[in-house]
Amino acid sequence: MRRSDVRAAQKRTAAMFDLVGITLTPEERSNIEIAEFGLGNLQEQGLELVTYINTERYCAKDLILFPGQTCPEHLHPPVGDDPGKMETFRCRYGVVWLYVEGESNGTIQAQVPRGSEEYYTVFHEIELKPGQQYTIPPGTKHWFQAGEKGAVVSEFSSTSRDEFDIFTDPRIVRVPVIEEDL
Repeated sequence: MRRSDVRAAQKRTAAMFDLVGITLTPEERSNIEIAEFGLGNLQEQGLELVTYINTERYCAKDLILFPGQTCPEHLHPPVGDDPGKMETFRCRYGVVWLYVEGESNGTIQAQVPRGSEEYYTVFHEIELKPGQQYTIPPGTKHWFQAGEKGAVVSEFSSTSRDEFDIFTDPRIVRVPVIEEDL
Protein backbone atom coordinates (compact mmCIF):
# COMPACT_ATOMS: atom_id res chain seq x y z
CA MET A 1 0.00 0.00 0.00
CA ARG A 2 1.23 3.46 -0.81
CA ARG A 3 1.43 6.13 1.89
CA SER A 4 -1.11 8.26 -0.04
CA ASP A 5 -3.56 5.31 -0.04
CA VAL A 6 -3.15 4.98 3.73
CA ARG A 7 -3.81 8.71 4.22
CA ALA A 8 -6.91 8.57 2.00
CA ALA A 9 -8.26 5.56 3.94
CA GLN A 10 -7.52 7.30 7.26
CA LYS A 11 -9.42 10.38 6.07
CA ARG A 12 -12.40 8.28 4.98
CA THR A 13 -12.32 6.40 8.30
CA ALA A 14 -12.22 9.64 10.31
CA ALA A 15 -15.24 10.87 8.33
CA MET A 16 -17.17 7.72 9.35
CA PHE A 17 -16.28 8.32 13.00
CA ASP A 18 -17.53 11.91 12.60
CA LEU A 19 -20.73 10.68 10.96
CA VAL A 20 -21.62 8.51 13.95
CA GLY A 21 -20.52 11.05 16.54
CA ILE A 22 -17.43 9.28 17.87
CA THR A 23 -14.85 11.90 18.78
CA LEU A 24 -11.20 11.07 18.19
CA THR A 25 -8.25 13.00 19.52
CA PRO A 26 -5.81 14.41 16.94
CA GLU A 27 -3.35 11.66 17.94
CA GLU A 28 -5.99 8.94 17.45
CA ARG A 29 -6.87 10.39 14.03
CA SER A 30 -3.24 10.31 12.94
CA ASN A 31 -2.84 6.73 14.22
CA ILE A 32 -5.88 5.14 12.55
CA GLU A 33 -4.66 1.69 11.55
CA ILE A 34 -5.35 0.58 8.01
CA ALA A 35 -5.24 -3.22 7.75
CA GLU A 36 -5.01 -4.02 4.07
CA PHE A 37 -3.77 -7.58 4.74
CA GLY A 38 -1.36 -7.51 1.78
CA LEU A 39 -4.16 -8.47 -0.62
CA GLY A 40 -4.08 -5.21 -2.60
CA ASN A 41 -7.82 -4.59 -2.41
CA LEU A 42 -8.66 -2.60 0.72
CA GLN A 43 -12.19 -1.83 -0.50
CA GLU A 44 -13.08 -5.51 -0.59
CA GLN A 45 -10.92 -7.13 2.10
CA GLY A 46 -9.60 -4.88 4.82
CA LEU A 47 -10.33 -3.17 8.10
CA GLU A 48 -9.77 0.22 9.68
CA LEU A 49 -9.38 0.57 13.42
CA VAL A 50 -8.46 2.68 16.41
CA THR A 51 -7.08 0.97 19.50
CA TYR A 52 -7.86 2.98 22.62
CA ILE A 53 -6.15 0.69 25.11
CA ASN A 54 -4.45 -2.70 24.97
CA THR A 55 -2.91 -3.99 28.20
CA GLU A 56 -2.00 -7.42 29.54
CA ARG A 57 -5.60 -7.69 30.82
CA TYR A 58 -7.96 -6.05 28.35
CA CYS A 59 -8.37 -4.16 25.08
CA ALA A 60 -10.85 -1.65 23.59
CA LYS A 61 -11.05 -0.76 19.90
CA ASP A 62 -13.42 0.71 17.36
CA LEU A 63 -13.51 -0.98 13.96
CA ILE A 64 -14.65 0.68 10.76
CA LEU A 65 -15.77 -1.31 7.74
CA PHE A 66 -16.43 0.50 4.50
CA PRO A 67 -19.58 -0.58 2.58
CA GLY A 68 -19.27 -4.27 1.66
CA GLN A 69 -15.78 -4.51 3.15
CA THR A 70 -14.77 -7.86 4.68
CA CYS A 71 -12.35 -8.70 7.47
CA PRO A 72 -11.01 -12.09 6.33
CA GLU A 73 -11.51 -15.34 8.22
CA HIS A 74 -9.15 -15.83 11.15
CA LEU A 75 -8.87 -17.02 14.72
CA HIS A 76 -7.08 -15.87 17.86
CA PRO A 77 -4.93 -18.80 19.05
CA PRO A 78 -3.53 -19.51 22.51
CA VAL A 79 -0.34 -17.56 23.27
CA GLY A 80 1.71 -19.05 26.08
CA ASP A 81 -0.61 -19.62 29.05
CA ASP A 82 -3.28 -17.34 27.56
CA PRO A 83 -6.16 -19.30 25.90
CA GLY A 84 -6.43 -16.69 23.11
CA LYS A 85 -8.39 -13.51 22.70
CA MET A 86 -12.06 -13.48 23.64
CA GLU A 87 -13.84 -10.54 22.02
CA THR A 88 -17.25 -8.94 22.08
CA PHE A 89 -18.40 -7.06 18.99
CA ARG A 90 -21.06 -4.38 19.53
CA CYS A 91 -22.51 -2.79 16.40
CA ARG A 92 -22.76 1.01 16.64
CA TYR A 93 -23.74 1.92 13.07
CA GLY A 94 -24.85 0.11 9.94
CA VAL A 95 -25.11 -3.64 9.85
CA VAL A 96 -22.39 -6.23 10.14
CA TRP A 97 -22.69 -9.90 9.28
CA LEU A 98 -20.48 -11.99 11.53
CA TYR A 99 -19.69 -15.58 10.63
CA VAL A 100 -18.48 -18.08 13.22
CA GLU A 101 -18.01 -21.81 13.55
CA GLY A 102 -21.26 -23.74 13.82
CA GLU A 103 -24.08 -24.92 11.61
CA SER A 104 -24.92 -22.67 8.67
CA ASN A 105 -28.27 -20.88 8.92
CA GLY A 106 -28.79 -21.37 5.17
CA THR A 107 -28.06 -18.70 2.58
CA ILE A 108 -25.69 -16.06 3.89
CA GLN A 109 -26.26 -12.33 3.39
CA ALA A 110 -22.60 -11.43 2.87
CA GLN A 111 -20.74 -11.90 -0.38
CA VAL A 112 -17.58 -13.97 -0.03
CA PRO A 113 -14.82 -11.95 -1.76
CA ARG A 114 -14.32 -13.18 -5.31
CA GLY A 115 -11.10 -15.13 -5.76
CA SER A 116 -10.89 -15.93 -2.03
CA GLU A 117 -13.77 -18.41 -1.75
CA GLU A 118 -11.57 -21.34 -0.74
CA TYR A 119 -10.37 -19.43 2.34
CA TYR A 120 -13.83 -18.87 3.85
CA THR A 121 -14.94 -21.96 5.75
CA VAL A 122 -17.36 -20.88 8.51
CA PHE A 123 -20.90 -19.76 7.73
CA HIS A 124 -22.96 -19.61 10.92
CA GLU A 125 -24.37 -16.08 10.48
CA ILE A 126 -25.01 -13.55 13.21
CA GLU A 127 -26.50 -10.27 11.98
CA LEU A 128 -25.62 -7.33 14.19
CA LYS A 129 -27.53 -4.08 13.99
CA PRO A 130 -26.89 -1.00 16.15
CA GLY A 131 -27.08 -1.91 19.84
CA GLN A 132 -26.64 -5.65 19.26
CA GLN A 133 -23.55 -7.56 20.32
CA TYR A 134 -21.99 -11.00 20.17
CA THR A 135 -19.07 -12.57 22.06
CA ILE A 136 -16.59 -14.74 20.18
CA PRO A 137 -14.80 -17.37 22.32
CA PRO A 138 -11.00 -17.81 22.02
CA GLY A 139 -9.81 -20.00 19.15
CA THR A 140 -13.04 -19.60 17.14
CA LYS A 141 -12.71 -19.06 13.39
CA HIS A 142 -14.65 -15.97 12.32
CA TRP A 143 -14.97 -13.31 9.64
CA PHE A 144 -17.25 -10.35 9.14
CA GLN A 145 -18.59 -8.00 6.49
CA ALA A 146 -20.37 -4.65 6.51
CA GLY A 147 -23.66 -3.96 4.80
CA GLU A 148 -24.28 -1.30 2.17
CA LYS A 149 -23.76 1.70 4.51
CA GLY A 150 -20.59 0.34 6.09
CA ALA A 151 -20.36 -0.38 9.80
CA VAL A 152 -18.85 0.84 13.03
CA VAL A 153 -18.19 -1.89 15.58
CA SER A 154 -16.83 -1.50 19.10
CA GLU A 155 -14.62 -4.37 20.20
CA PHE A 156 -14.10 -5.20 23.86
CA SER A 157 -11.67 -8.04 24.44
CA SER A 158 -8.96 -9.67 26.42
CA THR A 159 -5.44 -8.69 25.37
CA SER A 160 -5.07 -8.26 21.62
CA ARG A 161 -2.07 -9.90 19.98
CA ASP A 162 -2.96 -9.32 16.33
CA GLU A 163 0.48 -10.45 15.18
CA PHE A 164 -0.41 -14.01 16.31
CA ASP A 165 -3.78 -14.17 14.53
CA ILE A 166 -4.10 -17.16 12.22
CA PHE A 167 -5.78 -16.43 8.88
CA THR A 168 -7.17 -19.22 6.70
CA ASP A 169 -5.84 -17.36 3.62
CA PRO A 170 -2.06 -17.96 3.51
CA ARG A 171 -1.60 -14.86 1.31
CA ILE A 172 -2.51 -12.52 4.19
CA VAL A 173 0.13 -10.30 5.74
CA ARG A 174 -1.23 -8.91 9.03
CA VAL A 175 1.33 -6.11 9.47
CA PRO A 176 1.07 -3.84 6.43
CA VAL A 177 4.00 -2.82 4.28
CA ILE A 178 3.67 0.87 3.41
CA GLU A 179 5.54 2.20 0.39
CA GLU A 180 6.46 5.85 0.38
CA ASP A 181 5.10 7.92 -2.51
CA LEU A 182 7.69 9.00 -5.06
